[in-house]
Amino acid sequence: MVARNLLGCELRHDMPDGTTSGIIVETEGYLENGDRASHARFGPTNRSSVLFGPPGYAYVYFIYGMHYMFNVVTERDRTAGAVLVRALEPLRGIELMSRRRGVAPDANANLTRGPALLCQALGITLEENRADLDAGPLGIYAMRSYPDPEIMTTPRIGVGGSKEELYRYVVKGNPYVSRRQMRRG
Repeated sequence: MVARNLLGCELRHDMPDGTTSGIIVETEGYLENGDRASHARFGPTNRSSVLFGPPGYAYVYFIYGMHYMFNVVTERDRTAGAVLVRALEPLRGIELMSRRRGVAPDANANLTRGPALLCQALGITLEENRADLDAGPLGIYAMRSYPDPEIMTTPRIGVGGSKEELYRYVVKGNPYVSRRQMRRG
């Protein structure tokens, strides 16, 4: 449920070169037990121990030797769970995000459409891993909520064996969503 409730919240990163933020418009949930795609599936490791609580901390990891991914730890102590933030609707610092991404400011829809792109645009790296999201400079702030008819659930993207698991939440029709899929469930 946290994955759904994060939709409409602002993800903001205050850095010396400026503040960047966006409204969360797409998320994916990851669980502990039986979730083959979760980094917690083998229990706590040096990399995944933050996933085992407490909630409200960042889990940032590096993938494919080139991309950072930002997750919010969601479960109580000793229970793993996280939400991958997949896409943002740019809100603050659009010119700074454009410079970081190396794209024109009028390319807004592509600034933060996808988990790796939003990390690059907001300057999120491994430095933010284990950051307390209530204590800034990286934080999540309530902005608005979406009624159920405006939310779509689908299987996660790029996760084999989870075709029937509807753990991805998107704001219907939002142009900043990373990839469009047919509604399921």
